[in-house]
Amino acid sequence: MSAFMSLFASLVGALADLLQPLFHASATAAAIVLFTALVRLAVHPLSRAAARGQKERARLAPQMAELRRKHGKDPDRLQRAVLELHAKEKVSPLAGCLPGLLQLPAFFLMYHLFSSSRIGGEENELLGHSLFGAGLGGRWTDALGEGGVFGPAGPVYLALFGIVAVVATFTYVRTRRQLASAGPVGPEQALPGMGAMTKVLPLMSFATLITVAVVPLAAALYVVTSTTWSAVERVFLYRDAPAAGALATAG
Repeated sequence: MSAFMSLFASLVGALADLLQPLFHASATAAAIVLFTALVRLAVHPLSRAAARGQKERARLAPQMAELRRKHGKDPDRLQRAVLELHAKEKVSPLAGCLPGLLQLPAFFLMYHLFSSSRIGGEENELLGHSLFGAGLGGRWTDALGEGGVFGPAGPVYLALFGIVAVVATFTYVRTRRQLASAGPVGPEQALPGMGAMTKVLPLMSFATLITVAVVPLAAALYVVTSTTWSAVERVFLYRDAPAAGALATAG
């Protein structure tokens, strides 16, 4: 693990060296944003596959509701019927999870890299890098303790919170519109828990604010970049499937 982290630190350092002529003291922060974009670009084919899967599952919603109506009292029979339907229609119930799962290792690498004082037995020099005065290894609580909300590092976090709030609000409004455009669902087609889901789903993107507040700034940059990418990506991938796009909001 130590050798792997050293390799990852070298990669981030190499990207920072590449970007230094353009971003100067903020080159490492720019390297993190670039690294995040490269990860999302690599995962994009899976996101496209997930979008196709969501559209197929949205198309199968009436049939799923009918299966639940017929076999709701027999969970084993219902599970077999659902698996048979997915196999017949060649729909994978796991496709929507893959993009998010494959991004987790990259996030945890970034989190660990900027939470460790030593990497590979040597001092972690990346912790000395900053973004407009805010240390990439620091957290919002550190910024608050060093001058408060409007202290030296405070505005950086306020900017990140602002970006997340804008993206989350955009996602919230768009999801509500998608759910509304999908039309009312009759009792015979309603899925268990769907009422609660339609209320909770639009709010999920606001949870990113908590993540940004508690992780190191470098990991927060990863999260903000990835969240913004996701919002833009969904606009294009789900533009012709409102119901599927709404169900994919939390992914």
